[in-house]
Amino acid sequence: MLGKRAENDQLGYASGKVGGGFQVSTSISGYFIRKVQFVSYLSGLIARQYRALCDGRQIYMKFTVKQIATLLEGEVTGNDTLTISGLAKIEEGQPGDISFLSNLKYEPFLYTTQASAVIVDRSFAPKKPVVASLIFVENSYSAFTRLLEEYYQQLSFARAGVEQPSYVGEGSQIGEYIYRGAFSYIGQNCQIGKNVKIYPHAYVGNNVRVGDNTIIHPGARILDNCIIGKNCVIHPNAVIGSEGFGFAPQLDGTYKTIPQLGNVILEDFVNVGANTTIDCATMGSTVIRQGAKLDNLIQIGHNVEIGKNTVIAAQSGVSGSTKIGENCVIAGQVGIVGHISVANGTKVGAQSGLSKSVKEEGTSLNGSPAFELKDSLRSLAVYRRLPELEQQVRKLEKEKEG
Repeated sequence: MLGKRAENDQLGYASGKVGGGFQVSTSISGYFIRKVQFVSYLSGLIARQYRALCDGRQIYMKFTVKQIATLLEGEVTGNDTLTISGLAKIEEGQPGDISFLSNLKYEPFLYTTQASAVIVDRSFAPKKPVVASLIFVENSYSAFTRLLEEYYQQLSFARAGVEQPSYVGEGSQIGEYIYRGAFSYIGQNCQIGKNVKIYPHAYVGNNVRVGDNTIIHPGARILDNCIIGKNCVIHPNAVIGSEGFGFAPQLDGTYKTIPQLGNVILEDFVNVGANTTIDCATMGSTVIRQGAKLDNLIQIGHNVEIGKNTVIAAQSGVSGSTKIGENCVIAGQVGIVGHISVANGTKVGAQSGLSKSVKEEGTSLNGSPAFELKDSLRSLAVYRRLPELEQQVRKLEKEKEG
């Protein structure tokens, strides 16, 4: 069993190997070293798995419960030498899987799951005997998410090399550890950073810059002059830098196209969902700030600015020249008009229509047109009672006439 965190920090772990060749640190700041060791070990296994798959073989990654608890700074009750080779939901867990319990609605599954280990909160106290080994952590959901992230990151970056046919234009510079999938295209005068993964059928236009550790998934298009930061993820069939919707009405009733000469800038750690489209600016840049997350099927118009760590759910649309602040939460199917600004921390409910600027930070809005959430809920309650209220009004009118 692992000791308590305070004891770990003061004493460190005994030097030596722990199952599978995982080296445990003896330093006071051992957590960071342990994470590097764990990731290194995980990376090696995934690389071997990838090579095996390329050779037509299949192997499974294996870790001990103790190794996982070490990474998560957790404490184990039960058998910490059990081998873990998969991640699963608690109700679907099988021997060799690890799961987690965060929502107590799923607690009954804890006593019946066949998973070998389950991650739980430190505050959790089982009501019945549990067959699975338990890893106690500060927050089970966050801990399990970390496992998913570690696995995803390492698996995503397992690919390397160049598949043919693929194309790189004249004057382009390609960083180390690149992966270029078959039928991928990189235009002229591009700068592609280290450890970038460009999957099959992805398109990178001329004069594009892509930062280190960015992943461009199959079918994604990054058009001319766009700038993509480090650690970004562009999901399949997303389009970055498409022509903005700019047309000038003419006296004869026709429309004349306004040339869109700008670009799109994605800062670091931006995630763009599948089939999402971000239009280039008419002049200047459409900017998605650091840490912003865009879901699938979103339309971002020309010259829009999305603030840091703002999240926007699927099927939403932001019209041109609108500025959305930091840490905003935009739910699904929200429509936002052009040329307005939205304050930091704004939350907009699903299917709302935002038609004017939001000036006060931390405002919650709902409805179409959107207005303050509490007022919206009160109005909805009255709206549902309209038939009943109508009958009462008619009854009062008859009484008055009588």
